[in-house]
Amino acid sequence: MDLKGKCVLVGVTGGIAAYKVCELVSSLKKQGADVRVAMTENATQFVSPLTFETLSNNRVVIDTFDRNHEWEVEHVSLAKRADVCVIAPCTADFAGKLAAGIADDFLSTTVMACACPVLLAPAMNTNMLASAAYRANEETLVRRGVRFVQPESGILACGDSGKGRLAEPAAIEKAITDLLYPLRDYDGKTVLVTAGGTREPIDPVRFICNRSSGKMGIAIAKAAADRGARVLLVCGHVSVTVRDERIERTDVDTTEDMYEAVMRLLPETDIIIKAAAPCDFRPRKIESNKIKATDGLILELERTPDIAEAVGRNKGNRTLVVFAAETQDTEKNAAGKLIGKHADMVVANDVTKKGAGFGTDTNIATLITAKSVEKLPMMSKSELANIILDRIPVIK
Repeated sequence: MDLKGKCVLVGVTGGIAAYKVCELVSSLKKQGADVRVAMTENATQFVSPLTFETLSNNRVVIDTFDRNHEWEVEHVSLAKRADVCVIAPCTADFAGKLAAGIADDFLSTTVMACACPVLLAPAMNTNMLASAAYRANEETLVRRGVRFVQPESGILACGDSGKGRLAEPAAIEKAITDLLYPLRDYDGKTVLVTAGGTREPIDPVRFICNRSSGKMGIAIAKAAADRGARVLLVCGHVSVTVRDERIERTDVDTTEDMYEAVMRLLPETDIIIKAAAPCDFRPRKIESNKIKATDGLILELERTPDIAEAVGRNKGNRTLVVFAAETQDTEKNAAGKLIGKHADMVVANDVTKKGAGFGTDTNIATLITAKSVEKLPMMSKSELANIILDRIPVIK
């Protein structure tokens, strides 16, 4: 991507992953971008400012009161100049500052003055990433429109293993270019997405459910909104936060609730993507009082409405994409679903594979249509969401 004429502000905070940002700055510069680097004092303990000055061909700013420049209110002028601002690595401390509106150094005051898109690439210890404080700060920033390149999993500098490694420079660069040159190929389209699991009550305190986290469906909803679609999200029970004012969300509890919501919204849609995992069965009788613990319990189950099949029968000229979470004969079962649900594409995955099961941030999928079978490698659910959206216009 030619970034000539684009000003990218790269903020570097104090984490060991700062060394990876050298590659990012170098690559952005090679693409023609005017790269401006601002560092916190702590960041200079990991990478010398001279390194970034050499790679960017611009002076690195650290101190708000540095007088070694032409007269201007520099944090304001830099904020005005930037077309996009990326913080990499973004520490828990810096994310907390932004969420709380604290501007006590050059970088935090500059970011607060930015009117351009802001992108954070967090990197920190796994437990810090999972802490209630950090999660609350991230949710606050997401609500304000700040974008994130989520960290990857692996061995961390502290010796722990888990999620928290800075995303690869290539992934951060792609997120930057996506912000600078967003796809708008879904302008004028209405996309209905279902996400999450449903719950079928047994008694007032128990229910039948499944392991669906809703991450895949929510990734698709966000990607479609990014690409210009009007997005209708019918959301069951999910483990991730959905706070995006561009998405029109309907919350449901049971499969029957989801069926009714989907069929009500169907006439408004152009594309339906059934990424939810609704329960296929429900108790024939729901007890009005809590069932007391006994040595055994027999539940009589009945089928719930088949949402995908009902949509397929009534879709008209709309496009229907369904998901098939399988544990054996994945392609065979998915191909049967393509026909049985009157679908245009099935996104099939073997949930027994590492990196493809419920609750993961990645997926390993096979896209099946009447004309093709496309096997995809392991990738983030956000990446898969965009590939699905890429393929939809050429299904028919």
